[in-house]
Amino acid sequence: MRLSIGYYFQYQLQQITPMIALLNVHHSRVHDLEGDDRLQTVPELAQTRYVDGFGNICTRWTAPVGKFVLQSDGVIFDDGTEDEPCRDAKQHAVEDLPSDTIIYLLGSRYCDTDLLSNEAWRLFERTPPGSERVQAICDFVYDHITFGYLDARATRTASEALEERRGVCRDFTHLAIALCRCMNIPARYCTGYLSDIGEPLPHPSGDFAAWMEVYLSGRWWVFDPRNNSPRVGRVLIARGRDAADVPLLQTFGESILRDFRVWTEEL
Repeated sequence: MRLSIGYYFQYQLQQITPMIALLNVHHSRVHDLEGDDRLQTVPELAQTRYVDGFGNICTRWTAPVGKFVLQSDGVIFDDGTEDEPCRDAKQHAVEDLPSDTIIYLLGSRYCDTDLLSNEAWRLFERTPPGSERVQAICDFVYDHITFGYLDARATRTASEALEERRGVCRDFTHLAIALCRCMNIPARYCTGYLSDIGEPLPHPSGDFAAWMEVYLSGRWWVFDPRNNSPRVGRVLIARGRDAADVPLLQTFGESILRDFRVWTEEL
């Protein structure tokens, strides 16, 4: 299956503005791309790529004052299967975890485990450890938070999402990650494209999606607390501890977003 993936940002910039984008497809999916995964800017600007501490591809440039457009329109091959189900996967004792997973047990900017630990153990201590426990956490988050774009807030933490009971996909993901970490399950934040293939109409407007990966039985597994069901056409862009590590576009100066579109569609 071939997917058309892309985005369109239009900004009005008030000053010369350095920018950093995490919008390239993750290196683990680069071999599935047709053509070069290059970010296009109007006006055309010199770009510098680097890889951050989490292995994500980052692109930086300096944009001039005025109207600025960032866009991409590419094609990627996808096998068309749903997310791999995680059943009967075992939870590792902390002392047996690989050292590179330990960072995903710790609290982070949006995953305030110190404020959620007691509640996490109250809610999930009696659930079977492993994939059943993670699924119980996803079920709880899915049922507890009401989704709404008007409820988006860039500063909302996991504990605030638990209290306010509303948010967008990043809030579902932050809360589920924090609860997993409280239960000693490594969990990391993922962002990328997600299609609506196989989903009932009407489809919502396109957007980037957030989900998580958890470490069980010696590997990472995808869990999606926002949708809480297997999906087709998931294309990873970046991973980190939480959304603070993977801002899709970071602007270092005053900017006004005039237009924004994202698409993930079967060709």
